[in-house]
Amino acid sequence: MNQASTLPTQAEAELFKESPEQIRALQKKFNKASRRQKWKALALVLPLSLFLFLMFIVPIASFLGKSVQNDEIIGVLPQTLQSLEQWQEGRPIPDASYIVLAQELLTAKENQSAGELMRRLNYEEPGYRSLISKTLRRLPLTVDMQDGAAVREALIKLDARWGEQGYWRILQRNASYYSQYYLLTAMDLAQNDNNQIVQAPAEQAVFIDIYLRTFVIALVVTLCTLLLAYPLAYLLATLPTRSSNLLMIFVLLPFWTSLLVRTAAWIVLLQNGGLINGFLMWTGIIEQPLTLVFNRIGVYISMVHIMLPFMVLPIYSVMKGISPTYVRAAISMGCHPLISFWKVYFPQTVAGVSAGCLLVFISSIGYYITPALLGGPKDQMISYFIAFYTNISINWGLAAALGLFLMIATMVLYGVYNRLVGTAKMGL
Repeated sequence: MNQASTLPTQAEAELFKESPEQIRALQKKFNKASRRQKWKALALVLPLSLFLFLMFIVPIASFLGKSVQNDEIIGVLPQTLQSLEQWQEGRPIPDASYIVLAQELLTAKENQSAGELMRRLNYEEPGYRSLISKTLRRLPLTVDMQDGAAVREALIKLDARWGEQGYWRILQRNASYYSQYYLLTAMDLAQNDNNQIVQAPAEQAVFIDIYLRTFVIALVVTLCTLLLAYPLAYLLATLPTRSSNLLMIFVLLPFWTSLLVRTAAWIVLLQNGGLINGFLMWTGIIEQPLTLVFNRIGVYISMVHIMLPFMVLPIYSVMKGISPTYVRAAISMGCHPLISFWKVYFPQTVAGVSAGCLLVFISSIGYYITPALLGGPKDQMISYFIAFYTNISINWGLAAALGLFLMIATMVLYGVYNRLVGTAKMGL
């Protein structure tokens, strides 16, 4: 090419001879157009963001906030709690505290507002409900309500527990609208008489074991699902399109069936007189029915069946984009087929495997229906107890605390996953 032909023409050269004012004007127009595009993009995203904020973030934050809310006591006995601010353990309980306690309990009786108070106090000290209830039935007292000594004597005569400092200490440490009680309970911790955080009694320390059980079940389900899904995804990726599409229909079939229906179907299949035990006994493999339901085995079988598509699809999507020529090239150069698969093919599927494992594990730790129907008492996961405290015992504070720690564990696992995936990408 002639060198002269590459030089700009006179008209083209004039385009680059812009004055500073013209350059600033062009820059201003560009910035204006860029801002307009950003506002248009924001306007498109804003409705969805607002919907997610109002329908997802706000309800979750409101529910999790109940794990530290503590307005049941201070809302009914504000003056009693105020009178106990300067009281120290070991000293006599102030007479003024007895007076305002009797007055506020009488007001709660008239307003019928003592239900939440009794339930909340009974969480910390079993028997507190009966104490408050017994006192409410005997109010008003037949003594001078301005005479502290007389009121104290009347309350103690009504129930000797009003003379024990432990019950007043529970009131004193709940003098705030916020409390760590539910968070400590969810971690098998408690406050002792000196308000120090200690390990909860053995008969009350159950939640750590439940968390460990939840993670163990989710881990076993994830590993079993991976062992079944990897060869199945490889088969789908290597088969002709028509055959793989037909098999994919069977993989996706659980998505088209209700979770409750699938779980109930497994109960029919796994029970002592079910099809599986009947077939095994008919073939002579076993002589007595196997216990496959209402235990951990039934939970594993059903959850693996339900979670299998969540593992197959991510792995299959990655395998579908891997060219088979890489393994063929390694084999043609003398590498053993198994070593070629492990060294060449498998590393390219790690992204799909890790995504599938994360999806299955996080979904499994929140399972409720399947363990509740197919498992025994020692096979229930943490979600069962969250539902129990939400719907049956109406202890929303403890349910929120359990849900909060479950969410934190999920976020930590997701963060670890991102860190490992990022490190792997950097290594590649």
